Amino acid sequence: MKTVPQLTAAEAAARIPEGAVLLVGGFGMTGNPVHLLHALADCGTRNLTYIGNNVGEPGLGGGRLLRNGQLRRAIGSFFTSNREAVAAAQADEIECELMPQGTLAEALRAGGAGIGGFYTPTSAGTPLAEGREVRELRGTPHVFVPALRGDVALLRAWKADTAGNLIYRRTEQNFNRAMATAADLVLVEAEHIVPVGELDPDSIHTPGCYVDGLVQAHTTLEDLGSSASLSASARRADPDREAIARRALAELHPGDVVNLGIGIPTLVADFITPEHGLILHTENGMLGVGPAPADGGGALDYPVNAGKIPVTAVRGASYFDSADSFGMIRGGHIDVAIMGGLQVDSAGNLANWAAPGKPLLGVGGAMDLASGARRLIITMNHNERSGAPKLVPSCTLPLTALGAVDLVITELAVFRCDGGLRLIELMPGASLDEVRARTSAPFTTHL
Repeated sequence: MKTVPQLTAAEAAARIPEGAVLLVGGFGMTGNPVHLLHALADCGTRNLTYIGNNVGEPGLGGGRLLRNGQLRRAIGSFFTSNREAVAAAQADEIECELMPQGTLAEALRAGGAGIGGFYTPTSAGTPLAEGREVRELRGTPHVFVPALRGDVALLRAWKADTAGNLIYRRTEQNFNRAMATAADLVLVEAEHIVPVGELDPDSIHTPGCYVDGLVQAHTTLEDLGSSASLSASARRADPDREAIARRALAELHPGDVVNLGIGIPTLVADFITPEHGLILHTENGMLGVGPAPADGGGALDYPVNAGKIPVTAVRGASYFDSADSFGMIRGGHIDVAIMGGLQVDSAGNLANWAAPGKPLLGVGGAMDLASGARRLIITMNHNERSGAPKLVPSCTLPLTALGAVDLVITELAVFRCDGGLRLIELMPGASLDEVRARTSAPFTTHL
Protein backbone atom coordinates (compact mmCIF):
# COMPACT_ATOMS: atom_id res chain seq x y z
CA MET A 1 0.00 0.00 0.00
CA LYS A 2 1.44 3.38 -0.99
CA THR A 3 2.00 6.19 1.47
CA VAL A 4 0.91 9.66 0.36
CA PRO A 5 3.29 12.47 1.36
CA GLN A 6 2.08 14.67 4.20
CA LEU A 7 2.92 18.29 3.44
CA THR A 8 2.47 21.67 4.97
CA ALA A 9 0.07 23.95 3.13
CA ALA A 10 3.05 26.02 1.97
CA GLU A 11 4.87 22.95 0.63
CA ALA A 12 1.75 21.85 -1.25
CA ALA A 13 1.19 25.32 -2.72
CA ALA A 14 4.81 25.44 -3.89
CA ARG A 15 4.10 22.47 -6.16
CA ILE A 16 1.56 24.47 -8.19
CA PRO A 17 3.17 26.03 -11.30
CA GLU A 18 2.54 29.40 -12.88
CA GLY A 19 -0.40 29.29 -15.30
CA ALA A 20 -1.90 26.11 -13.82
CA VAL A 21 -5.55 25.14 -14.31
CA LEU A 22 -6.98 24.62 -10.82
CA LEU A 23 -9.99 22.50 -9.87
CA VAL A 24 -11.20 23.82 -6.50
CA GLY A 25 -13.73 21.93 -4.41
CA GLY A 26 -16.44 23.49 -2.30
CA PHE A 27 -19.98 24.85 -2.42
CA GLY A 28 -19.75 28.35 -1.06
CA MET A 29 -17.21 27.87 1.69
CA THR A 30 -18.50 24.39 2.63
CA GLY A 31 -15.93 21.75 1.75
CA ASN A 32 -13.61 24.51 0.52
CA PRO A 33 -9.82 23.96 0.79
CA VAL A 34 -9.12 27.29 2.50
CA HIS A 35 -5.70 26.29 3.87
CA LEU A 36 -4.39 25.35 0.43
CA LEU A 37 -5.88 28.42 -1.24
CA HIS A 38 -4.49 30.81 1.34
CA ALA A 39 -1.06 29.20 1.07
CA LEU A 40 -1.24 29.58 -2.71
CA ALA A 41 -2.15 33.24 -2.23
CA ASP A 42 0.95 33.65 -0.08
CA CYS A 43 3.08 32.09 -2.83
CA GLY A 44 1.95 34.70 -5.32
CA THR A 45 1.66 32.18 -8.19
CA ARG A 46 -0.08 33.95 -11.07
CA ASN A 47 -1.96 33.49 -14.37
CA LEU A 48 -4.10 30.77 -12.83
CA THR A 49 -7.36 29.39 -14.22
CA TYR A 50 -9.82 28.68 -11.42
CA ILE A 51 -12.56 26.08 -11.99
CA GLY A 52 -15.10 25.75 -9.22
CA ASN A 53 -18.70 26.44 -8.32
CA ASN A 54 -17.70 29.87 -7.03
CA VAL A 55 -14.50 31.72 -6.12
CA GLY A 56 -15.25 32.08 -2.42
CA GLU A 57 -15.96 35.21 -0.44
CA PRO A 58 -14.01 38.46 -0.74
CA GLY A 59 -10.56 37.79 0.67
CA LEU A 60 -11.32 34.17 1.60
CA GLY A 61 -10.43 31.00 -0.29
CA GLY A 62 -10.29 31.70 -4.01
CA GLY A 63 -11.44 35.22 -3.21
CA ARG A 64 -7.96 35.88 -1.83
CA LEU A 65 -6.39 34.76 -5.12
CA LEU A 66 -8.77 37.04 -6.98
CA ARG A 67 -7.97 40.01 -4.74
CA ASN A 68 -4.24 39.42 -5.29
CA GLY A 69 -4.65 39.44 -9.08
CA GLN A 70 -3.47 35.84 -9.37
CA LEU A 71 -6.42 34.66 -11.47
CA ARG A 72 -6.67 35.31 -15.19
CA ARG A 73 -9.74 33.13 -15.81
CA ALA A 74 -12.56 31.55 -13.85
CA ILE A 75 -15.06 28.87 -14.88
CA GLY A 76 -18.00 28.21 -12.59
CA SER A 77 -21.72 28.50 -12.00
CA PHE A 78 -22.15 31.25 -9.41
CA PHE A 79 -19.81 34.21 -8.98
CA THR A 80 -22.45 36.83 -8.12
CA SER A 81 -22.12 36.36 -4.35
CA ASN A 82 -18.54 37.71 -4.52
CA ARG A 83 -18.81 41.40 -5.34
CA GLU A 84 -15.07 41.53 -6.07
CA ALA A 85 -15.49 38.84 -8.75
CA VAL A 86 -18.29 40.85 -10.32
CA ALA A 87 -16.18 44.02 -10.32
CA ALA A 88 -13.15 42.20 -11.77
CA ALA A 89 -15.25 40.73 -14.57
CA GLN A 90 -16.83 44.09 -15.37
CA ALA A 91 -13.39 45.68 -15.57
CA ASP A 92 -12.08 42.86 -17.80
CA GLU A 93 -9.47 42.04 -15.16
CA ILE A 94 -10.54 38.41 -15.25
CA GLU A 95 -12.27 36.28 -17.88
CA CYS A 96 -15.36 34.53 -16.50
CA GLU A 97 -17.20 31.63 -18.13
CA LEU A 98 -20.54 30.61 -16.69
CA MET A 99 -21.66 26.98 -16.71
CA PRO A 100 -24.87 25.56 -15.24
CA GLN A 101 -24.03 23.86 -11.98
CA GLY A 102 -24.99 20.37 -13.09
CA THR A 103 -23.16 20.78 -16.39
CA LEU A 104 -20.04 21.81 -14.47
CA ALA A 105 -20.28 18.75 -12.23
CA GLU A 106 -20.84 16.40 -15.17
CA ALA A 107 -18.01 17.96 -17.20
CA LEU A 108 -15.65 17.25 -14.31
CA ARG A 109 -16.94 13.71 -13.94
CA ALA A 110 -16.46 13.15 -17.68
CA GLY A 111 -12.95 14.56 -17.50
CA GLY A 112 -12.06 12.20 -14.68
CA ALA A 113 -13.52 9.22 -16.55
CA GLY A 114 -11.62 9.86 -19.78
CA ILE A 115 -14.77 10.83 -21.71
CA GLY A 116 -14.36 13.63 -24.21
CA GLY A 117 -17.70 15.30 -23.60
CA PHE A 118 -21.47 14.77 -23.49
CA TYR A 119 -24.82 16.12 -24.67
CA THR A 120 -27.22 17.63 -22.16
CA PRO A 121 -30.64 19.28 -22.49
CA THR A 122 -29.60 21.83 -19.86
CA SER A 123 -29.17 25.37 -21.28
CA ALA A 124 -30.64 24.53 -24.71
CA GLY A 125 -32.15 27.69 -26.16
CA THR A 126 -30.40 29.96 -23.65
CA PRO A 127 -27.44 32.35 -23.99
CA LEU A 128 -25.15 29.73 -22.43
CA ALA A 129 -25.69 27.47 -25.45
CA GLU A 130 -24.52 30.11 -27.93
CA GLY A 131 -21.54 28.92 -29.94
CA ARG A 132 -21.94 25.29 -28.86
CA GLU A 133 -23.02 22.34 -30.98
CA VAL A 134 -26.72 21.50 -30.51
CA ARG A 135 -28.20 18.18 -31.57
CA GLU A 136 -31.75 16.90 -31.27
CA LEU A 137 -31.91 13.63 -29.32
CA ARG A 138 -35.20 11.87 -28.60
CA GLY A 139 -37.02 14.96 -29.83
CA THR A 140 -35.26 17.34 -27.42
CA PRO A 141 -32.39 19.73 -28.23
CA HIS A 142 -29.16 18.79 -26.45
CA VAL A 143 -26.05 20.95 -26.05
CA PHE A 144 -22.59 19.42 -26.42
CA VAL A 145 -20.25 20.16 -23.52
CA PRO A 146 -16.54 19.19 -23.59
CA ALA A 147 -15.12 17.47 -20.53
CA LEU A 148 -13.12 19.48 -18.00
CA ARG A 149 -9.75 18.52 -16.57
CA GLY A 150 -7.23 20.43 -14.51
CA ASP A 151 -3.53 20.46 -13.84
CA VAL A 152 -4.09 20.58 -10.07
CA ALA A 153 -7.08 19.77 -7.85
CA LEU A 154 -7.32 21.41 -4.42
CA LEU A 155 -9.78 19.53 -2.24
CA ARG A 156 -11.17 19.37 1.27
CA ALA A 157 -11.91 16.09 3.11
CA TRP A 158 -13.09 15.22 6.58
CA LYS A 159 -10.92 12.14 7.03
CA ALA A 160 -7.96 10.74 5.12
CA ASP A 161 -5.67 7.83 5.78
CA THR A 162 -1.98 7.78 4.96
CA ALA A 163 -2.73 5.88 1.73
CA GLY A 164 -4.81 8.84 0.49
CA ASN A 165 -8.27 7.31 0.91
CA LEU A 166 -10.80 10.08 1.61
CA ILE A 167 -14.12 10.45 3.41
CA TYR A 168 -16.14 13.66 3.07
CA ARG A 169 -18.59 14.94 5.67
CA ARG A 170 -22.25 15.55 4.89
CA THR A 171 -22.70 18.15 2.12
CA GLU A 172 -18.93 18.66 1.83
CA GLN A 173 -18.81 16.09 -0.96
CA ASN A 174 -20.18 18.63 -3.48
CA PHE A 175 -17.54 19.03 -6.26
CA ASN A 176 -14.68 17.45 -4.34
CA ARG A 177 -15.37 13.86 -5.41
CA ALA A 178 -15.44 14.52 -9.15
CA MET A 179 -12.49 16.89 -9.02
CA ALA A 180 -10.37 14.25 -7.28
CA THR A 181 -10.53 12.20 -10.47
CA ALA A 182 -9.96 14.97 -13.00
CA ALA A 183 -6.52 16.47 -12.29
CA ASP A 184 -2.90 15.43 -12.76
CA LEU A 185 -1.90 16.55 -9.25
CA VAL A 186 -4.40 16.17 -6.39
CA LEU A 187 -3.68 17.96 -3.11
CA VAL A 188 -6.07 17.44 -0.20
CA GLU A 189 -6.47 19.14 3.14
CA ALA A 190 -8.14 16.92 5.72
CA GLU A 191 -9.32 17.51 9.27
CA HIS A 192 -8.23 14.05 10.38
CA ILE A 193 -5.31 12.06 8.93
CA VAL A 194 -5.18 8.52 10.32
CA PRO A 195 -3.00 5.44 9.75
CA VAL A 196 -3.88 3.21 6.84
CA GLY A 197 -6.47 0.60 7.79
CA GLU A 198 -8.42 2.82 10.22
CA LEU A 199 -11.04 3.86 7.66
CA ASP A 200 -13.88 1.47 6.85
CA PRO A 201 -13.47 0.54 3.16
CA ASP A 202 -17.25 0.69 2.76
CA SER A 203 -17.21 4.36 3.78
CA ILE A 204 -14.49 5.67 1.48
CA HIS A 205 -15.66 8.18 -1.13
CA THR A 206 -12.36 8.77 -2.98
CA PRO A 207 -9.81 5.92 -3.30
CA GLY A 208 -6.21 6.75 -2.54
CA CYS A 209 -4.96 6.17 -6.11
CA TYR A 210 -6.13 9.68 -7.00
CA VAL A 211 -4.37 11.56 -4.18
CA ASP A 212 -0.82 12.93 -4.34
CA GLY A 213 -0.46 14.97 -1.15
CA LEU A 214 -2.17 15.50 2.22
CA VAL A 215 -2.25 18.62 4.39
CA GLN A 216 -3.51 18.78 7.97
CA ALA A 217 -6.47 21.19 8.29
CA HIS A 218 -7.73 22.97 11.41
CA THR A 219 -10.56 25.10 10.07
CA THR A 220 -12.73 27.39 12.20
CA LEU A 221 -15.85 29.31 11.28
CA GLU A 222 -13.70 32.43 10.95
CA ASP A 223 -11.77 30.68 8.17
CA LEU A 224 -14.98 29.94 6.31
CA GLY A 225 -16.51 33.40 6.42
CA SER A 226 -20.09 34.55 6.72
CA SER A 227 -21.67 32.40 4.02
CA ALA A 228 -20.71 29.24 5.87
CA SER A 229 -21.52 30.42 9.36
CA LEU A 230 -24.92 31.92 8.78
CA SER A 231 -27.58 30.63 11.08
CA ALA A 232 -31.07 30.24 9.74
CA SER A 233 -32.34 33.43 11.36
CA ALA A 234 -36.01 34.02 11.84
CA ARG A 235 -37.52 35.76 8.85
CA ARG A 236 -40.93 37.12 8.13
CA ALA A 237 -42.07 37.43 4.59
CA ASP A 238 -44.71 39.91 3.55
CA PRO A 239 -48.22 38.44 3.46
CA ASP A 240 -48.31 38.19 -0.34
CA ARG A 241 -45.14 36.10 -0.46
CA GLU A 242 -46.37 33.86 2.34
CA ALA A 243 -49.68 33.35 0.53
CA ILE A 244 -47.82 32.35 -2.64
CA ALA A 245 -45.68 29.87 -0.67
CA ARG A 246 -48.71 28.31 1.04
CA ARG A 247 -50.49 27.93 -2.31
CA ALA A 248 -47.42 26.24 -3.77
CA LEU A 249 -47.35 23.79 -0.87
CA ALA A 250 -50.94 22.81 -1.71
CA GLU A 251 -49.66 21.50 -5.08
CA LEU A 252 -47.40 18.92 -3.41
CA HIS A 253 -48.34 15.36 -2.53
CA PRO A 254 -47.04 12.86 0.04
CA GLY A 255 -43.95 11.10 -1.25
CA ASP A 256 -42.98 13.89 -3.66
CA VAL A 257 -39.27 14.59 -3.99
CA VAL A 258 -39.12 18.39 -4.08
CA ASN A 259 -36.41 20.96 -4.75
CA LEU A 260 -37.01 24.47 -3.43
CA GLY A 261 -35.25 27.38 -5.09
CA ILE A 262 -34.09 30.62 -3.52
CA GLY A 263 -36.56 33.40 -2.61
CA ILE A 264 -40.28 32.71 -2.31
CA PRO A 265 -39.75 28.93 -2.81
CA THR A 266 -37.60 28.82 0.32
CA LEU A 267 -40.61 30.03 2.32
CA VAL A 268 -42.47 26.85 1.39
CA ALA A 269 -40.22 24.96 3.80
CA ASP A 270 -41.53 27.09 6.70
CA PHE A 271 -44.98 25.53 6.29
CA ILE A 272 -44.01 21.89 5.72
CA THR A 273 -44.82 19.48 8.53
CA PRO A 274 -43.98 15.77 8.85
CA GLU A 275 -47.60 15.02 7.96
CA HIS A 276 -47.03 16.37 4.45
CA GLY A 277 -44.72 13.41 3.77
CA LEU A 278 -42.43 15.38 1.44
CA ILE A 279 -38.78 14.61 0.69
CA LEU A 280 -36.72 17.75 0.16
CA HIS A 281 -33.73 17.68 -2.18
CA THR A 282 -30.92 20.23 -2.37
CA GLU A 283 -28.66 20.32 -5.40
CA ASN A 284 -25.44 20.53 -3.40
CA GLY A 285 -25.89 16.91 -2.32
CA MET A 286 -28.62 16.03 0.16
CA LEU A 287 -31.96 14.18 0.08
CA GLY A 288 -34.05 14.51 3.21
CA VAL A 289 -33.51 18.14 4.19
CA GLY A 290 -35.00 19.02 7.55
CA PRO A 291 -35.78 22.32 9.29
CA ALA A 292 -33.20 24.82 10.49
CA PRO A 293 -31.31 23.66 13.58
CA ALA A 294 -32.92 24.78 16.82
CA ASP A 295 -29.60 26.09 18.16
CA GLY A 296 -28.93 28.28 15.10
CA GLY A 297 -25.97 26.12 14.18
CA GLY A 298 -23.10 26.65 11.80
CA ALA A 299 -21.64 24.99 8.75
CA LEU A 300 -19.12 23.00 10.79
CA ASP A 301 -21.92 21.36 12.76
CA TYR A 302 -24.68 20.83 10.18
CA PRO A 303 -25.19 20.23 6.48
CA VAL A 304 -26.08 23.27 4.39
CA ASN A 305 -28.73 23.73 1.74
CA ALA A 306 -28.37 25.36 -1.67
CA GLY A 307 -28.74 28.77 -0.02
CA LYS A 308 -25.66 27.89 2.11
CA ILE A 309 -27.82 27.97 5.26
CA PRO A 310 -27.39 25.26 7.95
CA VAL A 311 -30.18 22.68 8.01
CA THR A 312 -30.91 19.41 9.77
CA ALA A 313 -31.36 15.97 8.25
CA VAL A 314 -34.60 14.01 8.65
CA ARG A 315 -34.62 10.30 9.36
CA GLY A 316 -33.63 8.40 6.23
CA ALA A 317 -31.67 11.32 4.75
CA SER A 318 -28.68 10.72 2.50
CA TYR A 319 -25.70 12.68 1.19
CA PHE A 320 -24.00 12.51 -2.21
CA ASP A 321 -21.88 14.66 -4.47
CA SER A 322 -22.99 17.33 -6.93
CA ALA A 323 -22.59 15.10 -9.98
CA ASP A 324 -24.94 12.49 -8.51
CA SER A 325 -27.33 15.21 -7.36
CA PHE A 326 -27.69 16.64 -10.85
CA GLY A 327 -27.93 13.15 -12.26
CA MET A 328 -31.07 12.82 -10.13
CA ILE A 329 -32.36 16.08 -11.57
CA ARG A 330 -31.63 15.43 -15.24
CA GLY A 331 -32.71 11.80 -14.87
CA GLY A 332 -36.24 12.79 -13.88
CA HIS A 333 -36.04 11.69 -10.26
CA ILE A 334 -37.12 15.06 -8.84
CA ASP A 335 -40.91 15.21 -8.87
CA VAL A 336 -41.33 18.96 -8.39
CA ALA A 337 -39.05 21.98 -8.55
CA ILE A 338 -40.39 25.25 -7.15
CA MET A 339 -38.45 28.24 -8.44
CA GLY A 340 -38.69 32.00 -8.61
CA GLY A 341 -39.14 33.82 -11.88
CA LEU A 342 -38.39 37.12 -13.55
CA GLN A 343 -40.56 36.37 -16.59
CA VAL A 344 -42.80 33.56 -17.83
CA ASP A 345 -44.30 33.75 -21.29
CA SER A 346 -47.20 32.26 -23.20
CA ALA A 347 -45.11 29.28 -24.35
CA GLY A 348 -44.11 28.34 -20.81
CA ASN A 349 -40.59 29.66 -21.29
CA LEU A 350 -38.82 30.80 -18.13
CA ALA A 351 -36.34 33.61 -17.49
CA ASN A 352 -35.07 33.79 -13.93
CA TRP A 353 -31.29 34.15 -13.80
CA ALA A 354 -30.33 37.46 -15.39
CA ALA A 355 -31.83 40.90 -14.89
CA PRO A 356 -31.28 44.01 -17.03
CA GLY A 357 -28.26 46.07 -16.02
CA LYS A 358 -26.76 43.35 -13.84
CA PRO A 359 -23.72 41.24 -14.71
CA LEU A 360 -24.52 37.71 -15.87
CA LEU A 361 -22.36 35.97 -13.29
CA GLY A 362 -24.70 33.59 -11.49
CA VAL A 363 -26.77 30.80 -13.02
CA GLY A 364 -26.35 28.10 -10.35
CA GLY A 365 -28.53 25.05 -10.77
CA ALA A 366 -31.58 26.83 -12.20
CA MET A 367 -31.20 25.62 -15.78
CA ASP A 368 -30.73 22.00 -14.71
CA LEU A 369 -33.76 22.05 -12.42
CA ALA A 370 -36.01 23.89 -14.86
CA SER A 371 -35.36 21.39 -17.64
CA GLY A 372 -34.96 18.26 -15.51
CA ALA A 373 -37.70 18.24 -12.87
CA ARG A 374 -40.87 16.35 -13.77
CA ARG A 375 -42.98 19.36 -12.82
CA LEU A 376 -41.93 23.01 -12.57
CA ILE A 377 -43.86 25.50 -10.43
CA ILE A 378 -42.90 29.17 -10.61
CA THR A 379 -43.66 31.40 -7.64
CA MET A 380 -43.24 35.12 -8.19
CA ASN A 381 -44.78 38.53 -7.70
CA HIS A 382 -47.17 39.36 -10.48
CA ASN A 383 -45.30 42.52 -11.48
CA GLU A 384 -41.88 44.11 -11.18
CA ARG A 385 -41.44 46.95 -8.69
CA SER A 386 -41.73 49.26 -11.69
CA GLY A 387 -45.14 47.77 -12.43
CA ALA A 388 -43.98 45.91 -15.54
CA PRO A 389 -45.75 42.55 -15.95
CA LYS A 390 -43.82 39.35 -15.37
CA LEU A 391 -46.32 37.26 -17.36
CA VAL A 392 -45.48 38.35 -20.90
CA PRO A 393 -46.27 37.29 -24.48
CA SER A 394 -42.59 36.44 -25.07
CA CYS A 395 -39.66 36.58 -22.65
CA THR A 396 -37.31 39.49 -23.28
CA LEU A 397 -34.81 38.49 -20.58
CA PRO A 398 -32.17 35.74 -21.05
CA LEU A 399 -33.91 32.37 -20.97
CA THR A 400 -33.45 29.70 -18.33
CA ALA A 401 -35.44 26.93 -20.05
CA LEU A 402 -37.74 26.45 -23.03
CA GLY A 403 -41.35 25.39 -22.49
CA ALA A 404 -40.62 24.01 -19.02
CA VAL A 405 -43.16 25.80 -16.81
CA ASP A 406 -46.21 23.85 -15.64
CA LEU A 407 -47.76 26.22 -13.10
CA VAL A 408 -47.32 29.89 -12.13
CA ILE A 409 -48.46 31.21 -8.76
CA THR A 410 -48.51 34.94 -8.02
CA GLU A 411 -50.19 37.01 -5.31
CA LEU A 412 -53.07 37.54 -7.75
CA ALA A 413 -53.66 34.26 -9.52
CA VAL A 414 -52.69 30.71 -10.45
CA PHE A 415 -52.03 29.86 -14.11
CA ARG A 416 -51.46 26.55 -15.85
CA CYS A 417 -49.09 26.44 -18.80
CA ASP A 418 -50.29 23.84 -21.32
CA GLY A 419 -50.16 25.23 -24.80
CA GLY A 420 -50.85 28.71 -23.45
CA LEU A 421 -51.60 30.38 -20.12
CA ARG A 422 -54.85 29.34 -18.43
CA LEU A 423 -56.07 31.23 -15.38
CA ILE A 424 -57.43 28.52 -13.06
CA GLU A 425 -57.70 30.34 -9.73
CA LEU A 426 -57.81 33.81 -8.23
CA MET A 427 -55.90 34.38 -5.02
CA PRO A 428 -57.87 35.77 -2.06
CA GLY A 429 -58.71 39.45 -2.55
CA ALA A 430 -57.82 39.51 -6.25
CA SER A 431 -60.26 40.22 -9.08
CA LEU A 432 -60.28 39.11 -12.69
CA ASP A 433 -60.23 42.72 -13.85
CA GLU A 434 -57.07 43.39 -11.82
CA VAL A 435 -55.37 40.30 -13.23
CA ARG A 436 -56.21 41.39 -16.76
CA ALA A 437 -54.96 44.91 -16.14
CA ARG A 438 -51.62 43.71 -14.70
CA THR A 439 -50.86 40.90 -17.21
CA SER A 440 -49.49 41.51 -20.69
CA ALA A 441 -49.55 37.87 -21.80
CA PRO A 442 -52.77 36.56 -23.37
CA PHE A 443 -54.54 33.96 -21.25
CA THR A 444 -57.75 32.00 -21.14
CA THR A 445 -59.93 31.77 -18.06
CA HIS A 446 -61.19 28.58 -16.46
CA LEU A 447 -62.69 29.60 -13.11
